[in-house]
Amino acid sequence: MNKEIQAPVSAEAVSSLSAGDMVYITGIIYTARDAAHKRMDEALAEGKELPIDLKGNLIYYMGPSPAREGRPIGSAGPTTASRMDKYAPKLLDLGLGGMIGKGKRSKDVSDAIVRNGSVYFAAIGGAGALLSKAIVESEVVAYDDLGTEAIRKLKVEKFPAIVVIDSKGNNLYETADKLYNKENE
Repeated sequence: MNKEIQAPVSAEAVSSLSAGDMVYITGIIYTARDAAHKRMDEALAEGKELPIDLKGNLIYYMGPSPAREGRPIGSAGPTTASRMDKYAPKLLDLGLGGMIGKGKRSKDVSDAIVRNGSVYFAAIGGAGALLSKAIVESEVVAYDDLGTEAIRKLKVEKFPAIVVIDSKGNNLYETADKLYNKENE
């Protein structure tokens, strides 16, 4: 089912999503990859504030290529989400609304998604140039010294993603595997 949602996300919007839904996200999302997650984890360990408010926000696991003339951002494809698995449960417990990446997540992340009524979306890997067309503004908001791994605030319009793990714990990768195996028995 195709749905449109606003970001930051509300608990009601997230609870209406089901694994397998095609979603178009409009609003503000943030980027953060490995180095930014490590730095945020260190800040929390030191009792410091995070550079972004997590409440209802979505973090897109992406590090863009340089923007071409007249564009706010270069190619903007997802990176492998499992690299952030050791940090994600803590951020979800602090109010993160969801994540966008590619690939499977750990059981700890899935449990944190359910515990917090959050969501995990997949963006299409290898389609970074296409995905960048949904990004209308890009601004570095933290950790500028990390280059492409800096935290960016993105304004997106109809950014396409697929719900992989919904707030009830349904996991598209697992159900698709079971369906495929059953059909090919």
